[in-house]
Amino acid sequence: MSQTWFQHTFSRKRFRTRNQATALAILGVAVLLILGSLYLSQVASFAITNREIEDLISRRDQLKRQNEQLIGEIASFRTVPRLYARAVEIGFRPATNSDINYLLIEGYNPQRANAQLEARAGRQLEAAAPVYEETFSGWLERQFTLLRDQFESFGS
Repeated sequence: MSQTWFQHTFSRKRFRTRNQATALAILGVAVLLILGSLYLSQVASFAITNREIEDLISRRDQLKRQNEQLIGEIASFRTVPRLYARAVEIGFRPATNSDINYLLIEGYNPQRANAQLEARAGRQLEAAAPVYEETFSGWLERQFTLLRDQFESFGS
């Protein structure tokens, strides 16, 4: 009887050890599955974001190319020969001396604006120039006084 009891005890221990190992293995697999799914979700969101960024970059590049094409087209419309041809199309022609009429206005000085600007500039220069009355000897004396005051403050 003691031998049966002994075998029965050892067989239960083996069974419990197997159950614990199996439970740990299942728990480990479950943790790995959870971690794997989290990793895959992060990678998927990163890939989606990266794809969106690439689409936006390609759209930006396309808009830049279109912008440059429009700038070139506008520049071609602004060339002198093209403007001249367009002016002729709508009825303009080069002016001749007989087409120009001059008006004389009494008391008008065409150089008045320049004279006023020169007068203003002269007044601003006079106002902006600082009055400088300091001499080298005065500056040197002030520096020696500051140095002497520093040495006196060290002693006190």
